Amino acid sequence: MQKITLFLLLVFSHTIFSQTKITETEKLAATCKVWGFLKYYHPKVANGDFNWDNQLLEVLPKIDKAQTKEEFSLVIENWIDSLGEVPSIAPITPATAVEYFDKNFDLSWINTNKLFSKKLSKKLQFIEVNRFQGVQFYIDGAEHVGNVTLKNESYLNPDFNDTNSKLRMLFMYWNLIEYFFPYKYQMGEKWETVLEKAVPNVIIAKDASSFFTAMRKVVSKLDDSHVEFVTYQSSSNSNIKTYFPADGKIIEEKIVVTEILGDSLAQADDIKIGDVITKVNDKSIKEYIAENRDLICASNEASYLDKLVKVILMNNLDTVKVEFLKDGKYTTKTMTWFDYHDSHRNEFKKGAQKKKDKFKVLENNIGYVDMGIIKIRHIPDMIEMLKPTKAIIFDMRNYPNGTYEEISKFLNPQKKQFAIYTRPDLSYPGRYRWSGGSSSGFENKDNYKGKVIVLLNEKSVSQSEWTAMCFQTAGNTTIIGSQTAGADGNVSHFDYKGFHTLFSGIGVYYPDKRQTQRIGIVPDIEVKPTILGIQQGKDEVLDRALLFVETGK
Repeated sequence: MQKITLFLLLVFSHTIFSQTKITETEKLAATCKVWGFLKYYHPKVANGDFNWDNQLLEVLPKIDKAQTKEEFSLVIENWIDSLGEVPSIAPITPATAVEYFDKNFDLSWINTNKLFSKKLSKKLQFIEVNRFQGVQFYIDGAEHVGNVTLKNESYLNPDFNDTNSKLRMLFMYWNLIEYFFPYKYQMGEKWETVLEKAVPNVIIAKDASSFFTAMRKVVSKLDDSHVEFVTYQSSSNSNIKTYFPADGKIIEEKIVVTEILGDSLAQADDIKIGDVITKVNDKSIKEYIAENRDLICASNEASYLDKLVKVILMNNLDTVKVEFLKDGKYTTKTMTWFDYHDSHRNEFKKGAQKKKDKFKVLENNIGYVDMGIIKIRHIPDMIEMLKPTKAIIFDMRNYPNGTYEEISKFLNPQKKQFAIYTRPDLSYPGRYRWSGGSSSGFENKDNYKGKVIVLLNEKSVSQSEWTAMCFQTAGNTTIIGSQTAGADGNVSHFDYKGFHTLFSGIGVYYPDKRQTQRIGIVPDIEVKPTILGIQQGKDEVLDRALLFVETGK
């Protein structure tokens, strides 16, 4: 009987110990959440009464010493109490006209975090109910647009030898996304899981390179094609980048050359449109695809592969081995790559680039518009030339020049709404509101009566996608091509000493609230270029559009 009693006591003691013991990552992730919440919600912190970065650096050593959830909660409770009393205010009632978009909003961790005592959760709940209602000290929202900008924030690099200094940078960025990224709910991985994985990576980072690699892995999880993460090289460790003298597209885990960027350099190595690259520096394209997923942010696979091409065709070496596949045989060329100016000399050399038509009439009375080069001042001439055509193909496999409004007046018989938005509510950080929309066209009986076709692909991003939504309201529009980049909404930029990054700043949806982020503009007729088609000099997407005009199928 005594043995059984002793055994039960040991099991009970072990269970209690296991329940209360907490890990370093759990403590730091929970601290990150509380620090960010107080930053935007606590009346005195959000008002700028404290140096909030210093407050974090002072509390982290205390967090480090906490070994149980009771000790952890006590540290946080005492911290909150030291900030002063939070006054109880009258219930905050939203305006009756406000419609919230709550897919992005979640403060449930206040009640569910296993490290929090009931007393701590109640303190945080009270702060939420009596949250700051003035002008935020650390964040600002562009009037009418809704994109957030940082203010009174430290943009300096962390001390890479100081764990807490590095954690401050991670915590600042994580909470920026937590409260002000409109598409957080669409991420493939939960944002709190990203934080838990990032904490140990940031801690072990010993220099700028390893730290920014850890941050790049965090940023990549936004799944937003607008996102870039560009580091600033110091003069002491800057590497001159070299480039392949052509652009390409990944098809079937190979890069197919689609455009020559430096004529003379391409000729020197016998590089032609349609050439197939299988390896760069002994690494297959398939391997590049696998190893860069945590370093490149993209909304979908099509956009990821498009971004990846630039990574593969850029190097830190002057001499690069490139393996080609032609007629079933593999051959390797040892090439000399040059800096951007030399490798892209067609951009700079007068006459090297073939002049493109802004608009023209193709055979069979079909109009064609290159949306990447036509500008507002060209629209009247375009209308005059193309109005008699039976169809107009708007090629938007590029980035337009703000011409949507004038063109939509020509296409639409009446005014129609084509997009609605969600914008952050700075009085309730993390919450978004449905806020306004955009319309196109006007009452116009003399509008264009022919077919409207829009060509799209993975290079169609942001304004391209938004403009396509606009043109879809014409009522006789057909989208032909492949999945677009899936990133819409005005871009929010953030510039730090060591890096520059950005993300989609507002949510963009169809008027019926269908989402476009990550999905992109869905083609009515899907067409993707093939290796053979590129080698034969065909534009298979345009060819399919011409066929549709003639057959209706």
